Amino acid sequence: MVLSDHTIKEEIAKGRIVIEPLNSGCIQPASVDIHLDNKLLVFKNWRKPFYIDVKQNIDDLSEPVEIEEDKPFLLNAGEFILASTLESITLPDDIVGRLEGKSSLGRIGLLIHSTAGYVDPGWHGHLTLELSNVAKLPVTLYYKMAIGQISFIRLTSPAERVYGSSGLGSKYQGQTEPTATRYYESFNKER
Repeated sequence: MVLSDHTIKEEIAKGRIVIEPLNSGCIQPASVDIHLDNKLLVFKNWRKPFYIDVKQNIDDLSEPVEIEEDKPFLLNAGEFILASTLESITLPDDIVGRLEGKSSLGRIGLLIHSTAGYVDPGWHGHLTLELSNVAKLPVTLYYKMAIGQISFIRLTSPAERVYGSSGLGSKYQGQTEPTATRYYESFNKER
């Protein structure tokens, strides 16, 4: 069941859902607006190798960039970068989050996630956004702009092992800025 604005406020008041910082005006009928932080990870297109090997650490293929307070970052047509939410999100053991883009931004070709729209129970940290510009023109990104929304769904029962539990292989718990893939770690562990 998707939580309504009333229930979201109740869960926040109880400290079960934590969103920091939070402006009460960001609570929508069934979601909470989230904003773009100033830290980005941008791929270096000129670096070798000219492919991504999912078994290898690719941290050297991207570089951190910061959006200045009053100047936009230009996301070129067809470009993909990683960004982060301004807000830190913490979820209890019986609620999951669903990250979605703002429809107004989707209408100009800005997508905020490819596959990472699901936020597990027990999560805490800033969400990494997978920003793609599928338009034919560049799109400006501004620090603190409303970039998406998160809705919340109550589980049928609390999760037995929340995100970050030992043995789950949770790779991103507690992140505070855009975090590059750690998928390669999956090849080094037995499942």
